[in-house]
Amino acid sequence: MSETSWRAALTPPGPVIEIARTLEAAGFETWCVGGAVRDALLGHPHLDWDLATAALPKQVRKLFRRTIPVGIEFGTIGVLDERGTMHEVTTFRRDVQTDGRHAVVEFGASLEDDLARRDFTINAIAYSPTRRELRDPFGGREDLARGVVRAVGDPEARMREDRLRALRAIRFAARFDFTIEPATWRAIVESAPYLGRLSMERVKQELEKTREQVARPGRALRLWREGGALRTLVPALAHVSDVTLASLDAIPRPVKGVRPERKIDRLTALFAELAAPEAERILRALRFANADVAWIGGVIARWRELEPAIRAASRADEPVTDETIRRWLGRTGRTRARSVLRLAAARFAGERAMGGDAPTSSRMASLYRRAIRIAFRDPVEIGDLAVDGDDLRTAGIPPGPTLGKVLLLLLDDVLGDPSRNTRDWLLDHARTHYARLSGTGAT
Repeated sequence: MSETSWRAALTPPGPVIEIARTLEAAGFETWCVGGAVRDALLGHPHLDWDLATAALPKQVRKLFRRTIPVGIEFGTIGVLDERGTMHEVTTFRRDVQTDGRHAVVEFGASLEDDLARRDFTINAIAYSPTRRELRDPFGGREDLARGVVRAVGDPEARMREDRLRALRAIRFAARFDFTIEPATWRAIVESAPYLGRLSMERVKQELEKTREQVARPGRALRLWREGGALRTLVPALAHVSDVTLASLDAIPRPVKGVRPERKIDRLTALFAELAAPEAERILRALRFANADVAWIGGVIARWRELEPAIRAASRADEPVTDETIRRWLGRTGRTRARSVLRLAAARFAGERAMGGDAPTSSRMASLYRRAIRIAFRDPVEIGDLAVDGDDLRTAGIPPGPTLGKVLLLLLDDVLGDPSRNTRDWLLDHARTHYARLSGTGAT
């Protein structure tokens, strides 16, 4: 990128420039640093522009009317602009002690010291928004141009300082479609046995960032597998199949405003080759929300139950009947139907990507559209029946387990023929079902 090009690309928001001007007017050297500079040079939008400064935290707080001590022990102060948007301002620092995750820092460092403590060269570029000057002591711009993730300085030392850097390197490589410099990759592999020092919350966050930021997350998780990260962090997925990894890439990256369950479709696909109880156990250990764990486990369980029938029906010469689809929906439930069918389509796409013979994307898309129409047109759940438990008790069927079984039999009747979903028909057949179940004969 020429000087003219990078000057045009690096355009921090007005409030960021004003914060830098205020700090420099008080005599404190200030630079934009981190992901925003990297992404701008790549031509990607980035909303969060962080600043590094020679000012100490107490000096930053004195200069600005509204601040938040978001990480004051590490030198970070949040400065609120006129609209209430927070911008992080961090004092130049150097690490004096690390334990593989947390660092003890020392202030009074230079910009070069501050950049030298960063993880990768592409994240160790600084930009002065007031002087429009770029500082790149470790060749980050060249690595951006070459498409390379390379550690700053000694790769092994960088990984020892913070074990999370191994996972971050993989995410950056997958997100930007970069390669990982060989010495950096060796340090990642050597770091893998020590990743257990990371908190499960940090691992969860990294999985979430990969799910949200990476267009083809299968590549990232393949590097987790090949580098040994899965063996340490999620042993049950240490040998996760290429089909599963390819299936992740068949699920679109979640975007703002999508239905909540779509945000975890990729996570569901990652764990789909495990039994539902094992997947739920691991997800709980990774500190995922209980609601997400239950949802994912339910989708996997229904997918495993219905997969042979969906596969066979999607390959058959005859179209899948509405009754067949209703019976599938009776197993998935209306709310989980979309996720189960999206998982089915992703798994089949993964099989095709690996050279396997699986139902085509067009067949699955057609099946998905039909299933969703039927799900919101026909009765497919007990709650859709024209009678409920109170109606059955009024009709003389006593409360208890047998009443629940009668409701299930009535649903089965209606799945076969939705026209049966009338009060009179259901009450008449409820008595017949109860008589057969209880052995009392006709009532």
